[in-house]
Amino acid sequence: MTEPADPPAGGSGALLALVLKQLDDDQAQDIVTIDLADKSSIADYMVIASGRSTRQVASMAQKLAEEVKRRGHDPARLEGLPAADWVLIDAGDVVVHIFRPEVRSFYNLERMWAFGDTPAVGTA
Repeated sequence: MTEPADPPAGGSGALLALVLKQLDDDQAQDIVTIDLADKSSIADYMVIASGRSTRQVASMAQKLAEEVKRRGHDPARLEGLPAADWVLIDAGDVVVHIFRPEVRSFYNLERMWAFGDTPAVGTA
C-alpha cells in the first residue's frame, strides 16, 4: 500500500485532506485521488474508495458528510445512500465515490477519469 501524496494547502486542498483523513479513519479501502483541475469544471478533485459492505459504504458516506459540515464546509449532498452499492458525496470542490468492490470494478471510474495521461494524486 502506498501513502497518499500530500494534498495542496488551503481551499479545495484542505477539503481534500479532510476527506482523505476521514476515509482513512473509517478504514476505506483502495483510496484513489484524481486531480480534475484541467479535466473538468465539476470539481477540483475526485476521490474513489471502497467499503467492504453496503453497511460500511453507507456509514462512511454519512460520517464523511457530517464531518465536512462540522468542519465548516458547505453541506455535502449524498446520492445512492438507500442502496449503498455506490454512494456519491458531492462536497463542492471534492467529489467522493464510495463503492462496494464489485460495483467499483464494474464502473471503473479511475480509468474513465484518469485518461491515462495524468497519474492520480495518490493512492492508499
